[in-house]
Amino acid sequence: MAFPTALFVPRGDGPTETEGSAVARPYETVIIFDSALEDAQVQEKIQRLTSLVAPNGGDAVKVDVWGKRKLAYPIDKKEQGIYAVLRYETEPSALTEFERVMRLDEQVLRQLTVVDPIVPTPVPVRAPRPAEEEE
Repeated sequence: MAFPTALFVPRGDGPTETEGSAVARPYETVIIFDSALEDAQVQEKIQRLTSLVAPNGGDAVKVDVWGKRKLAYPIDKKEQGIYAVLRYETEPSALTEFERVMRLDEQVLRQLTVVDPIVPTPVPVRAPRPAEEEE
């Protein structure tokens, strides 16, 4: 049984590519490393991962290492992991290699990359005009 193709029309939201150049988007990646790693090894892995994003049109990568934390459930028989959060802006095409390298690294227990929502700037509220007194 064939499905009608009208049901599977692409939505088309998101940035579009114009003449070979992709639009950079903000991303956030949370990585859980094996807790057996030393701090120097974690920093080395983060440097290698950020170098994959930065050359491909990526802006400065903000790194926040949360340190060792207890996992919500065991992953590969491990109870703790080292959490790191990376925030960066890059082209979507750069994520393919970035995520492939993380999946192949055995010391990365879990990773998740999401599009960082753009926070709208608040519009300042004007004070109401004082009512003119009538004489």
